Amino acid sequence: MSYVLVLNSGSSSIKFQIVDPQASASDTPFVSGLVEQIGEPKGNIRIKIEGREVGSTMPIRDHRGGLQLAIAMLDANGVGPTQMHIIAVGHRVVHGGQTFGEPVLIDDSVVDQIRELIPLAPLHNPANIDGIDVARALLPDIPHVAVFDTGFFGDLPDGAAHYAIDDDLAREHQIRRYGFHGTSHEFVSSQVPELIGQSQEETNQIVLHIGNGASISAVRGGKPVDTSMGLTPLEGLVMGTRSGDIDPGVIFHLYRTAGMSIDDIDDLLNRRSGLKGLAGVNDFREINARIADGDKKAKLAYDVYVHRLRRYIGAYMIGLGRVDAITFTAGVGENAAQVRADALANLEGFGIKLDPAKNEEGSGARIISADDSTTKVLVVPTNEELAIAQKSAAIAG
Repeated sequence: MSYVLVLNSGSSSIKFQIVDPQASASDTPFVSGLVEQIGEPKGNIRIKIEGREVGSTMPIRDHRGGLQLAIAMLDANGVGPTQMHIIAVGHRVVHGGQTFGEPVLIDDSVVDQIRELIPLAPLHNPANIDGIDVARALLPDIPHVAVFDTGFFGDLPDGAAHYAIDDDLAREHQIRRYGFHGTSHEFVSSQVPELIGQSQEETNQIVLHIGNGASISAVRGGKPVDTSMGLTPLEGLVMGTRSGDIDPGVIFHLYRTAGMSIDDIDDLLNRRSGLKGLAGVNDFREINARIADGDKKAKLAYDVYVHRLRRYIGAYMIGLGRVDAITFTAGVGENAAQVRADALANLEGFGIKLDPAKNEEGSGARIISADDSTTKVLVVPTNEELAIAQKSAAIAG
């Protein structure tokens, strides 16, 4: 059997899976693992092999050392990359700019081009490059493929892709709306037409990828026509720690009156805002428990969160003209029935009607709308790793 090693290299962690690219979305990966706390005194490696878990705690100096240790653990359990038929290594890369709209076979020039895009994703692309460099050095005889988070949204209509700022300045500094979570939006939106009994070409749909990071897309005939994230993953919906949309004047106000630096404001909006900024926590289970106890801050956070969801859903309904399906995915989207219910409350006049029992029960990909709902509402689990594996296998040939 042929497999793909999928790597998602973050600033202090490496997530990886060994995936059968022919698997279904609901299948458990053959191997999954996490190398975390890289550069810290106590690093951790945890690996699941067909449901069996192995792990180790030790100092992990850097990404190279972490990946070497992980591969050694895989080898010791008989599932190392050289012990199995690995046909490709797929790398998640956050930002492809306007350079990369499709997955690409990695060579030195591709790495250099990804490096040139670091100003667009200073927190993400450097870590992605570290993972690529380490994996190529350790596994030089296997094709490596880059799959870009921004790729699905590379051909957004001009009206959706551009900001209303000086055009020459925007072009010089590559400022436009790129969108993120593209691998998830593409994967989920491709599953929906079959579930509702339509062809992809005739399906208009809205996809809500809502986890700690959150985004929404409008997809017509398999092609995105709008999405909530922009130049960076900060724009759009309220998220776990990110503000989402905000009046740009707030930045100037904080700089002038609060004495905050640009880096301070960056940290505020990316790491200390969203649900965490309003409620002090960003776990929906904790927020719901606090709401039940009468916590007003938790209730405010929830209300702001849902208000933003509804605003975008309404805008995309108008943009599409006709909506055949609204689909929820990712951690909150797949598991928070109350969020789904509140996001779509009182929309029966628009042909959107949830079935309360279906919304509360079930698992896997499913329709949760009432039988007489003109627009179908679905929950479809995302599987970005499988999508990356499939794309990588296709590129590697």
